[in-house]
Amino acid sequence: MTGLSRRSRWTSVLLSRFQHPAQLVVTSFGLLVVVGTVLLLQPIATTGRPADVVDALFTATSAVTVTGLAVVDTQAHWSVFGELVIAGLAQVGGLGIMTFATLFAVLVGRRVGLRFRLMAQAETSMLSMADVRVIARRVVVFSLTCEVVFAAVLAARWMIGYGEPFLRAVYYGVFHSIMAFNHAGFALWPDGLNRFVADPWISVTITLAVVVGGLGFPVVFELRRNWLRPRRWSIMTRLTVWISLALLAVGTLFLLVAEWDNAGTFGPLSEGDKLMAALFASSMTRSAGLNTVDVGQMHSSSWLFSDLLMFIGGGSASTAGGIKVTTFGVLAYVIWAELRGEPHVNIGNRRVSGAVQRQAIAITLISGMLVAASTYVLLVISPFGLDRVLFEVISAFTTTGLSTGITSQFSPVGLILLSLLMFVGRTGPLTLGWALALRERSRRYELPEERVIVG
Repeated sequence: MTGLSRRSRWTSVLLSRFQHPAQLVVTSFGLLVVVGTVLLLQPIATTGRPADVVDALFTATSAVTVTGLAVVDTQAHWSVFGELVIAGLAQVGGLGIMTFATLFAVLVGRRVGLRFRLMAQAETSMLSMADVRVIARRVVVFSLTCEVVFAAVLAARWMIGYGEPFLRAVYYGVFHSIMAFNHAGFALWPDGLNRFVADPWISVTITLAVVVGGLGFPVVFELRRNWLRPRRWSIMTRLTVWISLALLAVGTLFLLVAEWDNAGTFGPLSEGDKLMAALFASSMTRSAGLNTVDVGQMHSSSWLFSDLLMFIGGGSASTAGGIKVTTFGVLAYVIWAELRGEPHVNIGNRRVSGAVQRQAIAITLISGMLVAASTYVLLVISPFGLDRVLFEVISAFTTTGLSTGITSQFSPVGLILLSLLMFVGRTGPLTLGWALALRERSRRYELPEERVIVG
C-alpha cells in the first residue's frame, strides 16, 4: 500500500469518527491549544525559567481563542520565539482552522468533498455552501492584505515617530496588526498601549483594524459588491453594520462622559485625546482587548457598560466574540414584534424564521447562564468583588481580553475555569453542544398545542 493510500485510509477513519462537522471544529481547536501549550513549555519560549504548565495552557488558550488575557508580561516573560508562537496561534485561531485547511486542500489540487465543505461552513458560519474553496481563498487573501496594510502604517509610525530600528518597528507592526485585526489583545508593553493614547497614528489605525476585523467576512464581501447600494444589503449586513456603528457611537459617548474627569484614565488628556481614547476604548469592547488607558482605574459604571458591550460582541463569522450583533438585533426585533402583537418577526421586507429566533434565544440564554455560573464560582474561590469578577468572566467568555488587572492573581483553578470559558466562547455554545451530541434527531409528528401563561 502506498503512502498516499495509507493517508487516505486514516483520513477516512478520522472523519468517520465525527457525526457532525462541529465536532471536528471543536477537536481541531482543542488540538491547537495542546500544540501551543507544548511549544510555550519549551525553554526557548521564555526569557528565564521555563513557563508553568497552567500559565502556558492559559496563554495558548488565550491566543488560539483570540482573547488576549495574560497572566504574565508578554514581552518580559516570553522570548521572541514565544511571542511568535502566540502571534501564530492568534493568526490561525482568528482565521479559523477549517479555513486554513480548505485553502491547503485547494493549493495541493485535491477536490474538496461534501463533508469537508460542511466543516468549513460550520467554522466560517457561511450562509450557503457555494464553493467554499473560493470563499476560503478570499478570506485568507483579504485578512492578510488588511494585516499587511495596518502593519505597514504601524511600523512606519514606530520607526519615524519613535526612532525604532527598522526590523524592530516591522516586528512591532506585524505583531500588533495581527492582534488588532484578529481581536487578540496581546501587546508587547506591560501597560498595553497606554503610552500611545495621544497618538492618532497608532490609536486610529488599530481601531480601524478592530472594526474591519469585527464585521465578519460575509458582510465585508457583500459591502464590497454593494457598497453604494444599501437597499440591496442582506438582513445580516444591515444588522451588522448599523448595530455595530450604533454600539460604537453609544459606547464612545458613555465612556467619554463617565471617564471625563477620572484622573486615572481620561482626566489628564486634552479634549481631543479624550474623544480618541473613548473611541478606542469603545471599539475594544467589541472583543479586541487592547487598551490605551488603565482599565483597572475606570469607574464601576464604565465596567458595567463595558460588560454589556462585550457580551454583545462583534459580527458573525468574524474574529470577534460575544453573542454577536446579529443575535442582539434579532432579539430586539423579536421583542418589538411581541410588543406590537405581530404574529411574525419582520426585519425590513423579510421575515425571520422561527429557527433563527430560537437559535438567538438559545445562544443568549446559554451564554448568560455560563457567565452567571462562572462568576459565582470565581466569587467563591477568589477574594475579589462582583464588579471585577464579572468583568473578567465576560471578557474571557466573549474572547475580549480586557482586564481590570486581577487575571494573574487567580488561583490555578480560577485560571483553568477562565481557559474553559475562552474555549467555549470561541467555539460557541451551540457548536459545543452539537459537538457533544451523539446524533441529531428529528421528530416525525407534531404534538397538540397548549397555551402557557408567561410573565
